[in-house]
Amino acid sequence: MYLTIKETSEYLSISESEIQKLILQKKIRALFDGEQYLVYKDQFNSHNEQVEKYKKLVEDYYNEPIPEDIDIKDED
Repeated sequence: MYLTIKETSEYLSISESEIQKLILQKKIRALFDGEQYLVYKDQFNSHNEQVEKYKKLVEDYYNEPIPEDIDIKDED
């Protein structure tokens, strides 16, 4: 599915001028049909999956219990 710059802007919550800048920098792949740029929506799925995976990893890290402190210097 292809999106216009305006639709891509709404989908990614980024301004239209930022989308155009990213297209010109070739950081977002797009087609020019003679009148407007069209952006393939599925190119963002991989990025979104990686972000979700990283969020889960960080959440798991913060939810891990703190290990019991071993008092090494205790010499009764």
